[in-house]
Amino acid sequence: MLVLLPPSEGKASSGRGAPLKPESLSLPGLAEARRAVLDELVELCAADEEKARDVLGLSEGLRGEVAKNTELRTAGARPAGEIYTGVLYDALDLASLDAAAKRRAARSLLVFSGLWGAVGVRDRIPSYRCSMGVKLPGLGALGAYWRTPMASVMPEAAGDGLVLDLRSSAYAAAWKPKGEVAERTATVRVLHAQLVDGVEKRSVVSHFNKATKGRIVRSLLVTGAHPKNPAELVEALRDLGHAVEAEPPTKPGKPWALDVVVREIH
Repeated sequence: MLVLLPPSEGKASSGRGAPLKPESLSLPGLAEARRAVLDELVELCAADEEKARDVLGLSEGLRGEVAKNTELRTAGARPAGEIYTGVLYDALDLASLDAAAKRRAARSLLVFSGLWGAVGVRDRIPSYRCSMGVKLPGLGALGAYWRTPMASVMPEAAGDGLVLDLRSSAYAAAWKPKGEVAERTATVRVLHAQLVDGVEKRSVVSHFNKATKGRIVRSLLVTGAHPKNPAELVEALRDLGHAVEAEPPTKPGKPWALDVVVREIH
């Protein structure tokens, strides 16, 4: 099983570890593309703070993120699973997993990134600011930029098993499974169900959407569930207590769409 995650906008500090070693990152086929994005991002942030802030979409209060990006090659690096924070990662809580679940996480989780393309949770990276929605002056929109290198490496990374795609739309734009890989891919939407005047209404709640996705991944890791395809994933999630409604694809070469329905927001 391969699980595709979005990153978090907020990130932990880099700390005092050894600096980035690009050659050590997962998916070495992305090395050249990573180098190009890193070079342009560092150059942009070092040359013109105001332009960099505008390109990166940063508020005045996040001005310090520009200076942070100028030091990406020398800043301390930490495992990506420690760098990424926020609602999904709080619910996933990688640090509290037992040794076996941590090994499963290292094998199965990939975090998509505007800067790195995608990294494993054990890959050591510095804290940075560069979302997939950024349009760099030289490379253009990163979502489009990553499509070519991703198309070369992701089918191999997916292997022959289930792909659980929990990315937001901006990060899904960088790689969309095709053909038989798509047919064993499942996307997940979290819906909050509540009664309004006796009628059940459903809505997407951003915070709880992220938290529920984090809990889903954690439960799969903790139990060691190993569904081989979307149909088995549906059964595994139901066994774990999730209310899942599945929509198999109507055409060949399309992913499954899963709705996880929740009635309590926490």
